[in-house]
Amino acid sequence: GLKKLEYRGYDSAGIAVVNGAQLQIRRASGKLRNLEEALRNHPCDGSFGIGHTRWATHGRPTEENAHPHRDCRGEVVVVHNGIIENYLALKKSLIGEGHTFVTETDTEVIGHLVEKHFKGSLEEAVRAAIQEMTGIYAIVVLSAKDPNKIVAARLGPPVVIGFGQGETFVASDIPAILAHTRDVAFLGDGEVAVLTAASVRMTDTQGAPIEPAVQ
Repeated sequence: GLKKLEYRGYDSAGIAVVNGAQLQIRRASGKLRNLEEALRNHPCDGSFGIGHTRWATHGRPTEENAHPHRDCRGEVVVVHNGIIENYLALKKSLIGEGHTFVTETDTEVIGHLVEKHFKGSLEEAVRAAIQEMTGIYAIVVLSAKDPNKIVAARLGPPVVIGFGQGETFVASDIPAILAHTRDVAFLGDGEVAVLTAASVRMTDTQGAPIEPAVQ
């Protein structure tokens, strides 16, 4: 999937995979082949995960600044397309609350916001986090503390959902999932999707259900 999206960014790449309660992350600066090399040297597997190829906006193109980004505890990971315009103000506020940042990116604040609002439901934590963010974003979040689901939210950049047989997919562009399914739906602005292996549930900003228009 990342190979199909490499045109979106090629200064770093990374994946995060959950296996049981264990979260494994592999990242590398430079082209995608560097991530492939890292995976050959340190394989990881699991039942659900996320990945990203990066074109740097905030922060240098280093492994440290590569997505996915984590919260303080290493329990929440996020990938993000777009720009969080108020990230410096959010970062200052979160540092004041005791959060520790390790990158130069705007994306890292999303992971810490989700951590701040997490009360057991990843979906509710993401919904609360995006209320504090200004800018544009397509985000995909997972947590080892609320396993077997992926939460996606969109305001601006595209998000496509794929419906497979006993599996679901989310991506920033259709080619990433075409090898797995041809049944897709697009997430609308302000909408949130919760993906499990068996289902996709889409809602609006207030949490009201939306029937996906599958194409």
